[in-house]
Amino acid sequence: MKETPKTILFCAAAAALAVAAAMVEPESRAPEIFSDQGQVFFPRLTDPLAARTLEVIEYDETTATARPFKVEFKRGRWTIPSHFNYPADAKDRLAKTAAALVDLKKDQVRSDRIEDHGKHGVIDPLDQKVTHLAGRGKRVTLRDEQGQVLADLILGQPLGEKAGYRYVRLPSQKRVYAVKTDADPSAKFEDWIETDLLKVAAPAIRRISIHSYSINESMGRLENVENLVLTREKDAWKLAGAERLNVPAVNAMVSALDNLKIVGVRTKPTNLTADLKTGGIQMTMEAMTSLRQRGFFITPDGRLLSNEGEINVETNEGVIYTLRFGEIVTGPGETARDTKEARKEGESRYLFVTAAPARDVTETGQRQVRELTNRFADWYYVISGAEFGKLRLKRRDLAR
Repeated sequence: MKETPKTILFCAAAAALAVAAAMVEPESRAPEIFSDQGQVFFPRLTDPLAARTLEVIEYDETTATARPFKVEFKRGRWTIPSHFNYPADAKDRLAKTAAALVDLKKDQVRSDRIEDHGKHGVIDPLDQKVTHLAGRGKRVTLRDEQGQVLADLILGQPLGEKAGYRYVRLPSQKRVYAVKTDADPSAKFEDWIETDLLKVAAPAIRRISIHSYSINESMGRLENVENLVLTREKDAWKLAGAERLNVPAVNAMVSALDNLKIVGVRTKPTNLTADLKTGGIQMTMEAMTSLRQRGFFITPDGRLLSNEGEINVETNEGVIYTLRFGEIVTGPGETARDTKEARKEGESRYLFVTAAPARDVTETGQRQVRELTNRFADWYYVISGAEFGKLRLKRRDLAR
């Protein structure tokens, strides 16, 4: 064979091989990277109402710790196990989260590299092998009534170029997807509960008695005692013994009572709870210790005092709320507010709340007292420092 025909034959063969390689190689690579693109993440999750437990784990970079939050349906009611089984207002919120994950599809594969997890914000918040703090996502897990996993996902950063999309990853896999989803359950305690502590409207308040004092524990006596009484007369507030009133301060106080929010809770000892529901406190060692740790004290004659004073709030229905202000909340917190948000609002405080009837209590007021007593008896409440500041006022704050 002459050289020229040989050369032409070899070139044709090489070209054919190149074309074949170009056609075959992408075909062989595509299934490896994009084999599951478009598939459903959680085929077992078909009914949003089947979800009976939700766990959300966020990462706090300031403390380098994972912060878990959990809500579940147990013994016929929704509770928050991560927060002392406090009653949750969770059914609709949890169902909404579950519905957002039903038929969630793997819209786009974005990466198969572990090195990309940080920039996409999908590092598992529970991963202790990763040393850097940034780039961790929010892990969301749904379980059914038997505790079987229905969904388990790490939510990462939103996509800047596509509204409504965000990066996600399955905890057991390295692949990162971009998906369209509005699933973003809150890990904040106050987002899952009825936060209105007193459930009293400002126009229903007719009288506020402020009892300011400090406790000299070594001498066993009250010091710096100051008692003030505010009464509403024809929609105007009056302060006994004051000619002029600081109206903005009074209005802020009344508004704070109307909008007083729960930002955290702690449980009371079982025996203390039982005593409060039946109308008295036994001076057991457990009760005394629990109260003292939070800034509350029982006198020998059975009076309950607090180291930051107290106020009585009386309503038109004859319900008397007593709010006793205790110690600053220290130690590990139970809400997202215990980090950046809490510091903006000042130091949180323990609050001990009770309800009692006035002499002229109405039938409605009697019912409210019973309901409030049962609700308040179980818990030490935590309120923000900002709300505490609006409620703990002295004469110099109220009189001009």
